[in-house]
Amino acid sequence: MILAPVFFLVYLHPGIDGVLFESPVFFTVLWILFIVIECTDWLDGRIARSRNEVSDFGKLFDPFSDTLVRITYFLCFITSGLLPIIPFLVILFREFGILFLRLLMIQKGVVMGARKGGKLKAVFYMLTGLSCMLALTLGRLGFTELSDGFQQAAIIIFILSMIIALVSFVDYFMVYLKTGKK
Repeated sequence: MILAPVFFLVYLHPGIDGVLFESPVFFTVLWILFIVIECTDWLDGRIARSRNEVSDFGKLFDPFSDTLVRITYFLCFITSGLLPIIPFLVILFREFGILFLRLLMIQKGVVMGARKGGKLKAVFYMLTGLSCMLALTLGRLGFTELSDGFQQAAIIIFILSMIIALVSFVDYFMVYLKTGKK
């Protein structure tokens, strides 16, 4: 979660005379941040499960942190024109909806962790970010056709992410409704 604002600042920092965006250092730092963020997301869950250290705090903090990071990616990529804003807004509303449902469930004494649909959504969010990073990098290296292809792939994956996010919201909502009946 700490790296989300770092990614944001590096991405949007104009550099001296606006040249940072064209610098290989810029892309190297962004790629390192992206890889570290995504690897730590995967690794922390794997370690917690292997050690049987799944906690109520982790059930809430991990998805919150993951969402914050990916929302940050999406904002950056929207500012560059790589992604459209409408799917982003749907995703953002979904994420706030899930946060609200989790708060309601906590009031009932239930901590809802990530479900399979939420995990699949997270994979698609990551794939959207990866496709955008590739499009951005290839575009700056002059490979415009490849860059355009990865941008189109990113948009398609982003729209699929939005659909998966909405379906998973329905799943979470159904879980919430079931907790009310118990």
